[in-house]
Amino acid sequence: MPSPFPGMDPYIEQSRLWVDFHSNLASEIQAELNRQIRPVYFARLTPYTTYEAIELFRSRRQAIRPDVGVMREAAAPYYAGDVAVLDPPIENEISMDDLLDFLGVEILRSGDEQLITAIEILSPVNKRPGHDAHWDYRRKRRDLLHSDVHFLEIDLLRGGERSPLERPVPVAPYYVSLSRVGQRPFISVWPISLSSRLPTIPVPLAGADPDAILNLGQIVASVYERGGYDAQIDYRQPVPPPALTDEEAAWVDRLLNRQNH
Repeated sequence: MPSPFPGMDPYIEQSRLWVDFHSNLASEIQAELNRQIRPVYFARLTPYTTYEAIELFRSRRQAIRPDVGVMREAAAPYYAGDVAVLDPPIENEISMDDLLDFLGVEILRSGDEQLITAIEILSPVNKRPGHDAHWDYRRKRRDLLHSDVHFLEIDLLRGGERSPLERPVPVAPYYVSLSRVGQRPFISVWPISLSSRLPTIPVPLAGADPDAILNLGQIVASVYERGGYDAQIDYRQPVPPPALTDEEAAWVDRLLNRQNH
């Protein structure tokens, strides 16, 4: 079944779904671009690995709570005659790193494999100040904006810190931005409301070659179908954080009630 939402489905922001959705979206974008740009160019997936902090305790994995220790008393010491063999420790938890794999998309020219366009799909850690991946992404973004590479950024996450812009843009839960090499420092921005369809956007190539076209709405709908997210989402539950505005919440209620979710 298709998503009940006309554009981006906010329920996919659940952490257990997002990594899978992110990878499937990158693969679908790669496939769509390769249908349009070969044989002069080709699109390639670019993996990167980051981490999410977790706790391990009694073989369970839980989200870490900063500055909170969970402790329990160990069993009483074992005595052999009058001699205590073991002194009782206090058991605690340690923070572990759960590795996360994400994908970006690059367009390269066939033959010399010169990088022409970089496409980044933001993940939650890219938008979380203080996380290593946030600063790594900011540096990568800065380097790309000072290079001879076109840069397309797709942000389909309502939460987290937005990428900086010099001028204010309309407030929206989602954004797509495109920086063309020959038009910097100016940048094209598509603010996308929760009730809007996702835009069709150009993807620049080298020189005078015509842009490739990405219909984000069709691509996301295809990813939703192929990923079977309708079987994984309970639309009777509240939308995952961050909280919706009152206007958005009322719209979501009407939408889901109309579709009997």
